[in-house]
Amino acid sequence: MDDILRIPLNVTPQQAMRLQALQHGFARLCNALAPVVRSTRVWNRVALHHLTYRQLRDEFPEMGSQMVCNAIYSVSRTCRVVFQHPASPFHLERLGDAGLPLLRFADTCPVYFDRHTLSLKDGQLSMFTLDGRMRFQLMLDPRDETRFQQQKMREIVLEGDAERGYALSFLLGEAQVQGHSDPVAEIPEYILVEESI
Repeated sequence: MDDILRIPLNVTPQQAMRLQALQHGFARLCNALAPVVRSTRVWNRVALHHLTYRQLRDEFPEMGSQMVCNAIYSVSRTCRVVFQHPASPFHLERLGDAGLPLLRFADTCPVYFDRHTLSLKDGQLSMFTLDGRMRFQLMLDPRDETRFQQQKMREIVLEGDAERGYALSFLLGEAQVQGHSDPVAEIPEYILVEESI
């Protein structure tokens, strides 16, 4: 069973600007990957990594190696929903021989983290930003603290924007089950699908 723990971040205006810069950089990374997916029809995470990692590291040195990996994960994950979910209007079977549409990630897209780019210890959160680590004190109730210690961490996502505020979502639970359990494919609101002509 999966469980999402969402924690709003109490950030200063300066911290919000740093998170917004990270979010914009992450969107640029994802948007650099999208044309590769369209031209190669490759969105398997490992294969996409082999195709793009070195070029992205050269093109976006400020993002660091792990954020490049996390952007590859984000694009791969999004493409599975858009191109493979049976209910998606852009499912490969519906597209046939037509070219893939181009996916555009908005500047407000979520930023995916991993154990290298975000850590939590004794209520102290440390996260990667473009200008160094940013630290927050998280006030977790004992039940949530126990969940962090006992459940497997599957995803860590920064969501929101500078106006509405930011939050971290932690997906805790068992290993992902293969297949599509959700009968409705919702293309995320931060994705624009540009259909091929």
